[in-house]
Amino acid sequence: MMEIWPALGSALWFGILTSISPCPMATNLAAVSFIAREAQNPWRTFAAGVLYALGRSLTYIMLAALIVASLLEVPSLANFLQEWMGRIMGPLLILVGLFLIGILRLPSFGGNLAARAGKHVSRWGIAGSCLLGTVFALSFCPVSAALFFGSLLPIALEKQSSVLVPLAYGLGTGLPVLALAWTLMGGVQAASHFFKRLADWERPARIVTAIVFILAGAYYSYNTLFQGPGLF
Repeated sequence: MMEIWPALGSALWFGILTSISPCPMATNLAAVSFIAREAQNPWRTFAAGVLYALGRSLTYIMLAALIVASLLEVPSLANFLQEWMGRIMGPLLILVGLFLIGILRLPSFGGNLAARAGKHVSRWGIAGSCLLGTVFALSFCPVSAALFFGSLLPIALEKQSSVLVPLAYGLGTGLPVLALAWTLMGGVQAASHFFKRLADWERPARIVTAIVFILAGAYYSYNTLFQGPGLF
């Protein structure tokens, strides 16, 4: 059980970094602010934020759990992953690090569909907050796609965890949204200040994470190349 704690910590951090990346964070601010306009008091504003964070987190959890469980259920694929995951992790970590640092770029997808669906769902006010979180979670930005598909899923597959690792990631994506909803209770100005501070902190956090990824990927690749797969 102790072996999974580093994986859970990494998944939690990836979730937080996903949520505070510029595109998802701007979406979160816009969604929670729009919902808050319909709230009649600060606590209803916070409740809307909680429901939105819950919808977003549950979507990531269920999507990751479904993908991991499906892959592990295929014996030939599961055996392939067990044999090759150690060798794949090195180059994959380097690629994700390059995406995070901005050297490589992924196209955004699902944005237009999410925007159109979000306009309809947002009209439901607090009642639609959870569903709104689900809709926007499925609109992956380049950074969130790299973290979800390139970091979370490989860790979950390596640990053969279709529940705990995705759960930690989902919780991580919800924490900044809850903090944002809490600041909205103090007014839009307080939320804007919080958003600016978070945006200032996000870039160095992402760069440090990218450097760690690249160094870890180089280490994995070196050991795989010169010492063989037995190390993993």
